[in-house]
Amino acid sequence: MATAASSLRSGPGATARGQRGVILIALLLMLVLVGVGALAAAEIWSTTLKREREVELLWVGEQYRHAIESYWKATPGRRKQLPSTIDQLLLDDRFPNPVMHLRAAYPDPMAPDTDFELIRMNNALVGVRSTSKDKPMKQANFPLRYRQFAGAEDYSQWQFIFAAPGMVVTGAPAAQNLQPGPGATPLSPLH
Repeated sequence: MATAASSLRSGPGATARGQRGVILIALLLMLVLVGVGALAAAEIWSTTLKREREVELLWVGEQYRHAIESYWKATPGRRKQLPSTIDQLLLDDRFPNPVMHLRAAYPDPMAPDTDFELIRMNNALVGVRSTSKDKPMKQANFPLRYRQFAGAEDYSQWQFIFAAPGMVVTGAPAAQNLQPGPGATPLSPLH
C-alpha cells in the first residue's frame, strides 16, 4: 500500500501540479518586478514633470517681470509709473492705440489652480511669485537676474520683481524685500 500511494504522488498528476507551482511562483515574481519597474517609471516621470514645471515657472515669471518693466518704460514723460493690476499689463489703454505688455494672465505652473501672488509696493505692482510651498529641485545655476533663487526652501521664494531705478533689491531668498526711495512705504505682498 505504501508503494501504491508513493507511485500516485510521483505520477503524471504530481508533475503537472509541480509545474503549476513553478509557473505561479514565476508569475508572482514577474508581477513584483513589473510593479517595481512601474514605481521607478512613475518616480522618473514625476521628477521630469516637476523639472518641466520649474522651467515653465522661470519663463512665466520672467514674462510678468518683463511686462511690468515694459509698462514702466512705456510711461510717457520723465515720471514713470508702475501698473496697479494685471489687467493693465494685458491692455494698457493709456495711449490712443492700446498696448499689450503681457500676452495672457498665466497661472502659476507650480500650483496650476492658483494665480500668482502679487508683490506690491505703494499699491503698485512690482512682481509676482508662486504660492507653492514645495521645495524646488533646481537649487543653483540661475540666470544672473535670479541668482537669489539659489538655495530657496520653497517656490514662493522665487520672486519675479522689476526693480525700477531707485529701488534696491536686498535680502536673502527667504526675506527678499524692495527698499523704496525716501518717503515710500515698505513692500507688502498682497493676494
